[in-house]
Formats: sequence, C-alpha cells, structure tokens
Amino acid sequence: NGKMGFIDSRESSHKFYRNHSTSGQISEKRLPTIVRENKGLILVTDVYYEGSNAVAAGLLFKDWNKDRVERELIKNIQNVAAYEPGAFYKRELPCILSLLNEIENNLDMIVIDGCVTLGEDKKGGLGMHLYNAINREVPVIGVAKSEFTGTPPECRIFRGKSRNPLYVTSVGIPLERAKNHILSMHGENRLPTLLKQVDRLCRGTTD
Repeated sequence: NGKMGFIDSRESSHKFYRNHSTSGQISEKRLPTIVRENKGLILVTDVYYEGSNAVAAGLLFKDWNKDRVERELIKNIQNVAAYEPGAFYKRELPCILSLLNEIENNLDMIVIDGCVTLGEDKKGGLGMHLYNAINREVPVIGVAKSEFTGTPPECRIFRGKSRNPLYVTSVGIPLERAKNHILSMHGENRLPTLLKQVDRLCRGTTD
C-alpha cells in the first residue's frame, strides 16, 4: 500500500513490521524489503489522552531552523492502555506507531515529547522502545519539559531567554548533535515553534 513499514534486517526469511491498529492492539504483516535512501523528512509527534481514547498528532518538516510544515497528521486511537506507573511507553508507543503507519515518506529523524533514556543508568524510556519497535532504522530524539530523576546535567539545554531547561535524550544520534538540532529549531522561546504546534494539534486547539 506504499505506507511506511519498518523491516528487521536481521530476519532473512520472514520480514515483519509491528502494526498497531486503532484499538491499540498489535498485529503483524509481511512486507517486501524496503531500501532506505536517507532522503526523508523529520517527524515531531505528540499524543493527547481523553479517557480511554487518544489523539496522536505529527508534523513532517525538512529544515530544523524553519517553521514550514510539509504535512500535518492526525490519528484517533480508541481503547488505549491504561497508564501504568513506570511503564508509560505501553500507553503511548502504540499511538505513535499507529501514526507512523500513515506516513508514506522515509524519515530521517523522529522527535518525541518525552524521554529516550531515563536517569543516569539510561534505562529505556518511550523513545528507546520506539527505536527498537522500528528496528532501529530512524534516530529518535526525546525532548522533555520536566526533569526525570537522575537525568544527567549534559542533557539540559536552554533556549532563548528562558532559565528553565529542556531535557534532551537520544538514540541513533550523538547527544550533542541532538541537542544542537533542538537548539536550532525555529522559535525564540523555550519551546520550539513546531513542538508547540504539534501539542496544539493533538489537543485540537489553535491558541
């Protein structure tokens, strides 16, 4: 169908990608091998919850330092998993993967609202579980607005004139490079323009 599928190159005979339906349940489909050309877009994504339902939103863009959006994405997901302390990814990961199934473009990077790794021991957070779920094909940058206990100081960045840091973690891309990408994003305030925009998009608000 031309839509995005992530292939595990370690599988020689059976190629699968993990597909999440709108009910949040995992199924598996066979796909032909996909050759990545590294000419893709950047995706920034966020998820908003209301009861047992969720809205996953994404913005596709090309240039870190511009606010031009190539495409907006909205995905309504029903019957999402309940919040589980210490395992937030179980709730949000199916929503993000459901959104990814709507993307026909190759991606160069995914930016999530949250953490890739947690604390000094770098336990896997949402971003790490996402990275593994897409067979480690696309680097993931996590941007958190609040500090997870034990987050190393080197994860902090300060944008604009704000004295409140953002906390950047990454996988598939060096941390310093990831931080520089977020620092270079469009907008003079603490939150980059597109991070604020995708938050409004999933909430269905315009201000």
